[in-house]
Amino acid sequence: MRARLSRVSIIPVLSFFLATGAFADSPAISQDEKTAIVASLNSTLNANYAFPDMAQKIAPALQNQLKMGAYDSAATKDEFAHKLTDDLVKLSGDLHFFVGVDAKWVAEYRATADPALKAKIRAEERARLEETNFGFDEVRRLDGNIGYIRFSYFADPELAYDTAASVMRFVENSDAIIIDLRYNNGGHLEMAQFLASYFFPADKDQLLFDYYYNEDGKRIERGQWVLPGLPGKRMVDKPVYILTGSTSFSAAEWFSYTMKKLGRATLIGELTAGGAHPVASKPVNDDFFVQVPIGQIRDPVDHGDFEGIGVKPDIESPSIQALPFAHKLALENLSRADSASREAYVWQLPVLMAKIQRPDVDTGMLQKAVGSYDGRKIVLENGTLYYIWRDRFRVALEPIGGNVFAVEGVSDFRYRLNTQRGKVTSLERVNKDGTIQVYKRHD
Repeated sequence: MRARLSRVSIIPVLSFFLATGAFADSPAISQDEKTAIVASLNSTLNANYAFPDMAQKIAPALQNQLKMGAYDSAATKDEFAHKLTDDLVKLSGDLHFFVGVDAKWVAEYRATADPALKAKIRAEERARLEETNFGFDEVRRLDGNIGYIRFSYFADPELAYDTAASVMRFVENSDAIIIDLRYNNGGHLEMAQFLASYFFPADKDQLLFDYYYNEDGKRIERGQWVLPGLPGKRMVDKPVYILTGSTSFSAAEWFSYTMKKLGRATLIGELTAGGAHPVASKPVNDDFFVQVPIGQIRDPVDHGDFEGIGVKPDIESPSIQALPFAHKLALENLSRADSASREAYVWQLPVLMAKIQRPDVDTGMLQKAVGSYDGRKIVLENGTLYYIWRDRFRVALEPIGGNVFAVEGVSDFRYRLNTQRGKVTSLERVNKDGTIQVYKRHD
């Protein structure tokens, strides 16, 4: 569900890692202010929290914490907000809860009834999101014509429409797509709807998400369906692989969960965080706000969710190895039906396996490789071999098994060291087409 991105899902995850000294410059707070804030917070929860029964339990628990002196050590507003966040998460089990201090945001929230001011705030928000490219960190074409997209949050598509569409256009001619959500903290469900729609036909009604939320005391129920019109091509028959990790959260989890439920993606990586509820940020007083879960989302197949449980990948892999694993799987699956893909898979397999399980490196071999080879040089610096050509071009050599090395930035050839009686005698350039050039050693 849509809410202000700056307070949606990025802050709750990051707030868990704040350093002890992070509140040094925060304004001080009195006991009377703490009492008033807890009372106002309880009222806000009762009016907005999606689960009234739980709200009735949280309110007295916070009051008791205040009475028992649990918040006495919080000398600043930020310290107090941090303690309230911890208690809300602990009492509810919902990772979406977050209490923050931001007088500017509270003032802007209350002033949005003014159309001119609302437009100004919206323009400022767009400028902030442009600085991070609306969350899209990387889009590229991997070896074997595999499209790859990595983004860190789901931006509001009203602002990020052109950027998101250009990303999807970039990968539309790929043979398979890898979507990396390992470090994505969530955001707008409408962006998840927009991106997911590319992988379903336009002429078939397909529900993606079904949910309800509370707004101004009213219960609103909605469904989000595959969009009938999109810029660029749909990729309804292309295999999709989604990478997940323990920091995949909220909308990132819903995108993964729904694509898995509808049979349109294979999930690879680790169990996600388990934050399934739509949220909104609400003012508590002139300085404090609370991010509160305001509803529930249901999947289109079983009408369930993953709150507190997380989304389980189809194939478990350490998060750090999930990309080469998915790349390997994509090429492997494509190779079964296409000879060109089979050649790409066989060629790329040693490189991908080296990334999944780093090979043992013979440090003695690295030292022996140092020397000159028909106008080329190999040097060893800080444990890494570098290939130097014409005293100008310099690239790293990455071990991929035995005496074979991948070349930094190059995918169509690699190097192999030849040895005789324990000495490196020549350097071979092994090309993707099977041809070989040999460079003899001269020192």
